[in-house]
Amino acid sequence: MWGISYWAVPIFSSLVWLAMLIAMLTTWSSQGSPHYSSMDPDQHIAYISDIGAQGLKPLFIAMSAVTVVTFDLAFIFERWLRHTGKLAPNTSIWQKIYSVCAIIGSIAGAAGLILLSIFDTLRHPHLHDGFLVLFIAGYIVSAIFICWEYQRLGVHFREHSVLRYSFWIKLFFIFVELGLAIAFGVTQRQKKYNTAAVLEWVIAFIYFFYVLSFFIDFMPAIRSKHHQSRATEMDVAEQGGMSGMGDAAANGGQYFRGNGYANGNGHAHTNGYTNGTNGYTNGYTNGTNGFSNGNGPTHIPKPAEPAPLPSRNF
Repeated sequence: MWGISYWAVPIFSSLVWLAMLIAMLTTWSSQGSPHYSSMDPDQHIAYISDIGAQGLKPLFIAMSAVTVVTFDLAFIFERWLRHTGKLAPNTSIWQKIYSVCAIIGSIAGAAGLILLSIFDTLRHPHLHDGFLVLFIAGYIVSAIFICWEYQRLGVHFREHSVLRYSFWIKLFFIFVELGLAIAFGVTQRQKKYNTAAVLEWVIAFIYFFYVLSFFIDFMPAIRSKHHQSRATEMDVAEQGGMSGMGDAAANGGQYFRGNGYANGNGHAHTNGYTNGTNGYTNGYTNGTNGFSNGNGPTHIPKPAEPAPLPSRNF
């Protein structure tokens, strides 16, 4: 239950972001690709922020906030699952520091996106550009630290291939997004606004795949939960679900009565019976139906019962 909930957080976050991008792009296209007042006279492709500054501003603010808040929860859940041992635990204090730095970077990036959606490019262009830099830089720094953590974890847990896959995905995001962000800034400065607008949309869609990729980080927690559930079912079956073997199946430390079954070495279980009348305990071994792991059933003859002792009741 909990593992599935953790797993769903980055998927939900990425889908909200994708839905917002599609809604904004579809709206702008369906309206005939209008030229907004926040656009440059030579600009023909609208920025995301140009569309968000117009009639879709409430959608822009709400869905941006939902995306980054839920995404930051994924960072926090990942830290908690490693702390509790449901994911590969950190093996040094430095790994924990990297994880905390990744959370701080993601919170800074989230604040940047929420603020840039509020302070739109039409009314607050300088603030908007500053918060855009905070948004991109925050999540790139966050990705750097989480890559650093996963690289160190991968050294100690080479059997966990998920750590390796996640590391390479996030490293790919760092290089691609950093390169695109630099290109975006250069084209902006050179006033190539149409090229810069295209780059902004590409950066936004790659961010969708980056958020989505975090679901694989929670896969070990899901498998661990299912493994524990299976083990619990087997424990229940062994301790209380073997009715029909002998007279009755016992719980925990009790013994079987009736026909005994041998272990791998052919030794039968011994049932102890107490003679209430004489106060003496006689041991009997039921080996009639004992089975071994050899080529076939092994019949263990039942020893003769000792003669009863004379009564001491005078």
